[in-house]
Formats: sequence, structure tokens, C-alpha cells
Amino acid sequence: MKPVNAYAAEKAKDPLKPFVIQRRDPGPHDVAIEILYCGVCHSDVHQARDEWGNSTFPMVPGHEIVGKVTQTGASVTRFKAGDMVGVGCFVDSCRECQPCRQHLQQYCEKGMNLTYNGVEKDGKTATYGGYSTNIVVDENYVLTIPANLPPENAAPLLCAGITTYSPLRQWKIKPRDKVAVVGLGGLGHMAVKLASAMEAEVTVLSTSDSKKNDAMKFGAKHFVNTRDGKAFTEYANFFDFMINTASGNINLEHYLQLLKQDATMVCVGVPEQPFSLNAFPLIMKRRRLAGSLIGGIKETQEMLNFCGSHGISADIELIPINKINEAYDRMVKGEVRYRFVIDINSLRSG
Repeated sequence: MKPVNAYAAEKAKDPLKPFVIQRRDPGPHDVAIEILYCGVCHSDVHQARDEWGNSTFPMVPGHEIVGKVTQTGASVTRFKAGDMVGVGCFVDSCRECQPCRQHLQQYCEKGMNLTYNGVEKDGKTATYGGYSTNIVVDENYVLTIPANLPPENAAPLLCAGITTYSPLRQWKIKPRDKVAVVGLGGLGHMAVKLASAMEAEVTVLSTSDSKKNDAMKFGAKHFVNTRDGKAFTEYANFFDFMINTASGNINLEHYLQLLKQDATMVCVGVPEQPFSLNAFPLIMKRRRLAGSLIGGIKETQEMLNFCGSHGISADIELIPINKINEAYDRMVKGEVRYRFVIDINSLRSG
């Protein structure tokens, strides 16, 4: 075991502060990684503040991890020292159930082993995330970062990128499809970039004009302010697909009516309150309301390769680790464009 510097919440709603964790020595199939950057996901805030009611403490958040391989186990074949790699939302799974065999480890029937706020495969050893200087992960759950992507901008792809890429692929978005993106935050800005690279005609639906210029810069063809409600008449039955990235509560019935017959809204954001929905917007046009959760290792690597081929990465604000509590507060207020990323060198230097 090796002591590793980290930042942790020691109990619910506590500010994060310096903490020391233990990382295992690399086994035969393990990859030891020196963490360089870690993205800050809104779910980090929810978990560290126990807003979902399933948190365990002490907690070291972080599941958008990019770093360099420092050591590999004797049986590792896919990586070598010096490789730039990533670790996403989970570090293992049962590997035996049907979803795992289908490369859909995020839907593991026994539960994926989360990168933090979870346990290792032994069922008892706590997992700690990327707000730390080092991590050890089985090679089968490690990803290759394309060489042309800046590592700090690539970090959010490990969650925000795959969360939006997966539904676009699963619903087979194609050129000229009319795709609506609800919200332009950490998830939404990635949805716009990815759908635009797939040559869809992207429209951003927002309640404010403050991000209109950004939306167009990211590749959107249209920007619609929905605040006054006129859009729900003007764009009725208009879109082939909608990805809802909003973390706040919206009126699903209004947005569903913007979809064509047989079209789908996929929800990837998690609002604080449960959805409430009248069935008529669904049944009258055979519309579909669906959800999607990150992606498996195979699809995540596909997403990274796609981003490398198209030069896509996240727009970020790079912060030192000692600004993490301030960053959490700013995220809650919506004061980030578009993803905080921690420079983990700031944790090494104290």
C-alpha cells in the first residue's frame, strides 16, 4: 500500500480539505497512474454533500481523470509507462453478466464499481477518486487519450463527453437530423459539439440569451430562448431528437410537444425533484421519453477516438485544488463555462 495525497469530504456538507488515502500496489493486470487533471462533475457536488442520500465518508470525489502511466503489472499488454490515459466513472464491474459481456459495464447487473463513493470488487475496500495524485486501476478499465487532445480539456470527456455521446449514437443520429439540446452547461456544450460533428442540425433550447454566442461557436445552427413560451408553439412537432441535459426542473410536457411523431427525448441530467408528466404528449404522437447513463469502456474509447478525429474537447476553467470548495459553490450558481478541471500538480505542491 502507498500513501497518496488527496482532497476529501470527511462528512456530509463538510468543505473538502487535504486528506491522505492508501492506494494498492499494482497487481499483475493493474496500471498505476500519476493523475495530472481531474474534471469536476456536478454529481461530485451532489455526492460530497449527500444530496442523493447514498454517500459514504470520507469521500474523495472525481471521475474525470487524465494522467500518465507510471507502472504496469506483469500481465498488462495494453499500456506502458508514459502513456496518456483516462479513467471514467467506474473502475471495475462483474464482467460476467449480460451487460458486461455486451461492453455495457455501466449497466452491470451486480452494480459497477464506481471510481469513488463505492467499493472495489472485494466488496469492502472503499474506492477513492481523482482529487488525488495517483490511482491504480485494472487495465481493462483504463482508456487511451488521443495525442492531439490537450489532457486538461480531455478530462471532462470521461463523463460529460460520454454521457452525451452515448445517446447520440444509440439513437443513431445522422446528418441533417434536427437535434435539440436542452441546456448549455457542462453536458449541454458537449452535446452541441458532438451532434454538430455528426452533421446534425443542432438547436439549443435555453431560458437565457447569455450563452447564444457560445452555442453558435460550438456548432449550433439555431438558438431558441424558451422563457416566454412562444417557442413551444413555433417549434411544435419540429425535432427528430432531443437531449435534455438540464439539472433543474423543466416542464417535460412542453418540451415533448416539440418532437415529431416517433421522436425521442433522452434525459441525461438529474433534477432535484422527480419528473411529473401528463401522458398525452407521449401517446398522441407516439413520442418516447428515455434515459441514458454514461457508456461502457468500448463506447467510451470510441467517443475519445471520435473526439480526437474531430478535435473536440471541453471548454474548461483550470483551477488549483484549494479552489475546489469555491468551485462547488459557483457550479451550484451556474457560474462556470463550462467545466472546472483541477490541476492536480497543485495538490503535489501543497
